[in-house]
Amino acid sequence: MKFFLILPLALLSACSSPLPAKNRGITHGLVQMTLKRGQTTQPQVLEAFGAPNITSLEGDGTEVWTYLRHASRSVGGRASAGLGILTESPARLRLFGLSADGFEQSSRAMTLIIRFDSRKIVSDFSSLASSF
Repeated sequence: MKFFLILPLALLSACSSPLPAKNRGITHGLVQMTLKRGQTTQPQVLEAFGAPNITSLEGDGTEVWTYLRHASRSVGGRASAGLGILTESPARLRLFGLSADGFEQSSRAMTLIIRFDSRKIVSDFSSLASSF
């Protein structure tokens, strides 16, 4: 029986292909591996991170690209019936045979600012990540 459940899952996972970096999100590790001051070009940045959210031109001709990424995850609660007792966990309540799980939510934000010189090569970059 287990074989019949595992086989379809294995076939589905074999058919999936990895997402390009720009669709996986921006992480500090990806930024550090991709961006090299004085080396990385604008087309390489576009390939790695996609189009920026904001572009601007500073007075000295420096082009600045800003990426803003936000991801949130919510896991809903569930309820079930059965014989139950009070539990010590604050996220669970079992009383009179009823169970209710709490909700869980988390958010992650990433800001990446890249400056390019007149040759369209990365001159500087900074990133900030937050999770809550």
